Amino acid sequence: MPTLAQWLERIERQHPRAIDMGLERIAVVAGRMGLSRPARHVVTVGGTNGKGSTVAFIEAIARAAGLSVGAYTSPHLRAYNERVRINGVDASDDELVQALEAVEAARGGTTLTYFEHGTLAALWLFERAGLDLAILEVGLGGRLDATNIVDPDVAVVTTVDLDHQAWLGGDRERIGREKAGIARAWTPLVIGDDDPPSSVLRHAYAVGASAIRVGCDFFFSPPPDGGTHWSWREVGCELELPLPPLAAPVQLRNAAVAIAAVRALDVPVSARHFEQGVATASLSGRLQRFERDGIEVMVDVGHNPQAARALAEYLAAGGPGGRVHAVYAALDDKDAPGVVEALAAQVGHWYLAGSSDAGPRGQGADALADRLAGTVAGRAPRHDTVADALDAALAAAVPGDRVLVFGSFHAAAAGLAVLA
Repeated sequence: MPTLAQWLERIERQHPRAIDMGLERIAVVAGRMGLSRPARHVVTVGGTNGKGSTVAFIEAIARAAGLSVGAYTSPHLRAYNERVRINGVDASDDELVQALEAVEAARGGTTLTYFEHGTLAALWLFERAGLDLAILEVGLGGRLDATNIVDPDVAVVTTVDLDHQAWLGGDRERIGREKAGIARAWTPLVIGDDDPPSSVLRHAYAVGASAIRVGCDFFFSPPPDGGTHWSWREVGCELELPLPPLAAPVQLRNAAVAIAAVRALDVPVSARHFEQGVATASLSGRLQRFERDGIEVMVDVGHNPQAARALAEYLAAGGPGGRVHAVYAALDDKDAPGVVEALAAQVGHWYLAGSSDAGPRGQGADALADRLAGTVAGRAPRHDTVADALDAALAAAVPGDRVLVFGSFHAAAAGLAVLA
């Protein structure tokens, strides 16, 4: 029997294009598999940034309430198994192989992308687990993403910003329309963006979705200086909540959006469950912190300007102190100059790292430096790998300094491999 690694290699080669958006192929194979609903309730989470964290908060709250929960996320950091969780446990190699074989048996002559094949495998596992709730993270966009073959009870759009423009469109309005494509008639659409593109609201109105907007229908307030609790409220409900272990200030927004999504479901969840969920939610690679000889090392998957602005906010909130050393490795389709510009005021020293082993979208440090010509990072030291760049940053840092490793999931995974 092929191993999971062999299966993943096989499905990566199956379709002629890595990304081929559309629902026709996956819907045909899902029909042949007899897939119905992956759980009694379904939440689909889309958006530019914050999807994974929002999924983690929803998952933790629902599990605190005693619900059986499946979560499908992407991409993974260290192992493919991370993409499929059932009741907080990553799917085993054997479970994933069995699911991938079930997809293959039904596929016939229909070619599927890597993500489509994996999505069907996750749905197959969820359906057989008899779950109360399945949480599906959109892979790319929304309207034509593989996860959109499932009709959610609640849809979530976390934020809308510029990313993946080659597939989603060159401005926020067009990207917003793609993100909003996960909305369904007469079901809640939770929106976590303070100023969403008009296309999101227009589509919600057109299909009859009930928009639930941050700052309009629900609100959250950070703790006062030195405080340990923050507040969430909507008409008829107010919660005082502990600070989440996920560190960045933006995580309060992600938690607030997750609470709104759970509140929109027809499931029994008490104030105590919300408190427990917020206090226990965890996710690797989201400002994950380590300490090395008095130097704080942070690892983050942030890879676009909006995420970089959130990182800058976190670094600024740390106040005056030691220098910030940034190890940056970006894929070749990302707005690297925009990322550097967003962090320029907070970072004192840059270290550019190659990501040539990240597949077709990877690039070497020299290519990254060329793209950053004219920015404060354009003449930074170049290193073949994230591990080499991290070693250099730690060698240059002194106690009290901070080192940030970021730029992609690949960069975060490489940093974690060294630190963990």
